[in-house]
Amino acid sequence: MKKSLLALAAGTLGLGIAEFVMMGILPDVAKNLGVSIPEAGHFISAYAVGVCVGAPLMVVVARRRPLRQILLGLALIYTVGNLCASLTSSYWLLIGARFVSGLPHGAFFGVGSIVAERVAEKGRGAEAVSLMIAGMTIANLLGVPLGTLLSHLASWRLPFLFNAAWGVLVFVLIRRWVPVLEALPDTGLRGQFRFLRRREAWLLILTTMLGNGGVFCWFSYVTPQMTVEGGFAPGSMTVIMVLAGLGMTVGNLLGGRLGDRYGLARVVQVTQVVMVVALLGTFFFAGCGWLSVVLMFLGTAALFAVSSPQQLLLLQNSRGGEMMGAACVQMAFNLGNALGAYVGGLPIDAGLGYRYPALLGVFIVLAGLACISAYVRRERRAAASIAVNP
Repeated sequence: MKKSLLALAAGTLGLGIAEFVMMGILPDVAKNLGVSIPEAGHFISAYAVGVCVGAPLMVVVARRRPLRQILLGLALIYTVGNLCASLTSSYWLLIGARFVSGLPHGAFFGVGSIVAERVAEKGRGAEAVSLMIAGMTIANLLGVPLGTLLSHLASWRLPFLFNAAWGVLVFVLIRRWVPVLEALPDTGLRGQFRFLRRREAWLLILTTMLGNGGVFCWFSYVTPQMTVEGGFAPGSMTVIMVLAGLGMTVGNLLGGRLGDRYGLARVVQVTQVVMVVALLGTFFFAGCGWLSVVLMFLGTAALFAVSSPQQLLLLQNSRGGEMMGAACVQMAFNLGNALGAYVGGLPIDAGLGYRYPALLGVFIVLAGLACISAYVRRERRAAASIAVNP
């Protein structure tokens, strides 16, 4: 693997821990701050809102700057946000710290995807992006379970303190290993958003948001679902989160390779069908411990199998506004996260149990599946029109 991709993967590893560790430590944070689990779910939403604000803000402020310089600035913001999260003892201050931590997330993935595509070998763009995203899957394989364990044994603050230190390392690696690349051609602020006039772009954004939102409707509350419905002891969640991370890692690498081979949109379409199956199975078999773990593996694999294909699809459909296009994918991912965390908490508040978020997630993913199917149909019609009228 090229050193530049390693540096980018180190960055996504830290971002992955920052985003996903909250799912594993949610009960500990809620207990320490004296709030309910659904209220603590707002820490997930606050991070997601930060992502959605930070991505377009980056385009406005830094679109003319060299790509490496943008990445360095984002690493600094990430470090400060996580340091603040590790020090706060207030519900609202932690909401604020999570918001700041999320600001660089979408922008980093957006700029990082552009860098990965530029340094990739011809015809291996999706694989290069998946290697960058691999950092996030490794975070879920190792970093999040370790953070969950540290939270149970000592304090939920330690994962955020680790993230702050990791941010310093990421800054150094980017400075040393990412090549100096020219800034993207400046098409003006309007030019960055011009691609949003196309229906295809919105179909991809909705596909991403709804697919991610459906899975996060369940995954945001995976810890209480496994312990209350599945009967697992709280201490076993470390191993379970390792398996979730393994699913993400496998799914991400498969998604990149299959996307280059069989077509990006087709991989997204098939994978969202797998999401529906995994969520339905989780709802009906949440009380069967071993089967719920298998379905969790399948669901998290599907969640990340669509990551690099969706990232490249929107990048290809946003020429002239690539920075905003690439960032829009992460905005859509995290809008889905916020939507899922909120909607998933509704049946829990109503006393229906921890299996019901998965059922609501099915309907959200089905809406995303309808969007990507509409995109595929439009692409086929466009290709047929070109064949008839070359």
